[in-house]
Amino acid sequence: MREVVDLAERVSTTASNVLITGESGAGKDVLASFIHLMSPRAQAPFVKIDCATLPGELLEAELFGFERGAFTGATEAKPGRLEAADNGTIVLDEIAHLSVDAQAKLLRVIEEREFERLGGRKTLKLDARLIALTNVDLDEAVRRQAFRADLFYRLNVVRIHVPPLREREDDLLQLVKHFVSQYSAKHGRKVVGIAAPALAILRAYEFPGNARELANILERAVIVARGKRIEVEDLPPSVSAAVRTGSAKPMSLAQLEAVYIADILASTGGNKTETARILGISRKNLYEKIARYELKA
Repeated sequence: MREVVDLAERVSTTASNVLITGESGAGKDVLASFIHLMSPRAQAPFVKIDCATLPGELLEAELFGFERGAFTGATEAKPGRLEAADNGTIVLDEIAHLSVDAQAKLLRVIEEREFERLGGRKTLKLDARLIALTNVDLDEAVRRQAFRADLFYRLNVVRIHVPPLREREDDLLQLVKHFVSQYSAKHGRKVVGIAAPALAILRAYEFPGNARELANILERAVIVARGKRIEVEDLPPSVSAAVRTGSAKPMSLAQLEAVYIADILASTGGNKTETARILGISRKNLYEKIARYELKA
C-alpha cells in the first residue's frame, strides 16, 4: 500500500488519465478521491458516476447531458456529469459496464476533449482529469472484444492496482482503529478499542468484501458492544464461524487459544471456575491467560 499511495501522489500532480483496478470494496473510490484532493484540481468539482447501475441510454444521458426533446421524457435540457466535472475530476466507476456506443463517445472525449449533449449540436469543451475504476480484468475484456482496445489504451496511461485486504495484514489494525473511532463518534458510543481475541478473528478472516466489509462489521460491533472494547461476541456470527470452520487464513496457536478461551468464558457467563474446569487448567492459570490475551473477564 505504500507503493500504491506513493504512485497515487506522483500521478496526482499531473493531468494524466488513471485506471484503478482491484476487487470490490478494496478502496478504489478512496484512492480516486485521494488523487483528486492531492491534485491542483482539489478545489474544483469531484464528480463520480457508476456505470454499472444505469442502463445504456440513461447512462449516456447522465454522462453527456441532453437537450430538450432528445428522447421521450426529455422535457427540458440538462447538463451531464462531464460538464459538472469541468476543471475538476470525473470518476467512472465500473467502466467495463459501458455500452459499445458509450465507449466510442468516451474515446472521442478523451482524444479531442470535446463532446455534445444528446440531441444537441453545440460542441462543448472539457478540461477534466478522468479516473476509471474497475474490478474486471480489462486486458481479458479487450481480448474477448468486450471492451474497446483503443479506449483501454487511452485509459491505461497510469494503472494503479489496489490489493485486497487479505493481502494487507499490516493495514488491518490501522483500519480497525479508524473505523472504530469513526463509528463510535457517529453513533455516540464510547468504544475505544478491540480485544485481542476479536482482533485475532479479524486477522484470520478472508474478507471477501474487503475494506467495505470490514467497515460494516465494525459498525455493527460498535453498535452492539456492551463495553469499551469490541469482544468476540460483538462480531457477526458468520465471521467467527468462517474462522472456526477453517474457511479463513490459518491462526497462530496463541490466537486459537485466545479465541477458544473467550468462547468458553462467554458460554459459561464469565464463570471462571467452570471455565477452568472445561479447559482443564487451574483458576490461577486461567487468570494468567485472561491477562495475557486481554480477555473480557
